[in-house]
Amino acid sequence: MKPQRILLPLMAAAALSFSGIAAAHGPTETVKENLSRSIPNIPGKSIVAVEVLYPPGGASLPHYHARSAFIYAYVVSGSIASKVDDGPERVYKAGESFHEEPGSHHQVSRNASRTKPAKLLAVFVMDSNEKDLTTHEGSAK
Repeated sequence: MKPQRILLPLMAAAALSFSGIAAAHGPTETVKENLSRSIPNIPGKSIVAVEVLYPPGGASLPHYHARSAFIYAYVVSGSIASKVDDGPERVYKAGESFHEEPGSHHQVSRNASRTKPAKLLAVFVMDSNEKDLTTHEGSAK
């Protein structure tokens, strides 16, 4: 089988997964897909990793995560303010991490600095058939 026949469907699936993330974020941050693939030893589950780059003072819109998505978030650089569900708002610095339960409401996700950029790596483990990784507040729960 030619590599193009395998690569094109994988790229299309990745683009569909990524479109759900980009739609939930605001105009001040940049979301870049890092990895998207099914997990071979866990049928029906996929892993998607994205980098979220916040300029100084940048923020995401409030959003919900996919109902099946368990999320591991790691602050690569700078500092990120985050508030999930009824938990307190907390600032995470480079090298720190947190997690989010499936279906979480991410009320605050922003760069805690107004002078320096910040970068977050978010890793989603979720049902392979879910298309939207995140949705705007009010559009889904």
